[in-house]
Amino acid sequence: MGIVLVTRQGCHLCEAALGLLQELGVHPELADVDADDELHRFYDFRVPVVLIDGAVVAEGKINRAHLVAALASQHAAD
Repeated sequence: MGIVLVTRQGCHLCEAALGLLQELGVHPELADVDADDELHRFYDFRVPVVLIDGAVVAEGKINRAHLVAALASQHAAD
């Protein structure tokens, strides 16, 4: 299962999302929305965005319950 957190520097919601993921034992690949034109086109005002295997499972103000459910459903599909 490939997990990517689309983020940007100075984004407090991004820092909170990373903290939640790490609390859940997930260490995602970080992708800077401002360093990649395609990511910027898709996710500029949506960060943070959590992608699992390329699919958006959470974005914006991410809460723990939603993230746990998304990770569990993805894990069950594997």
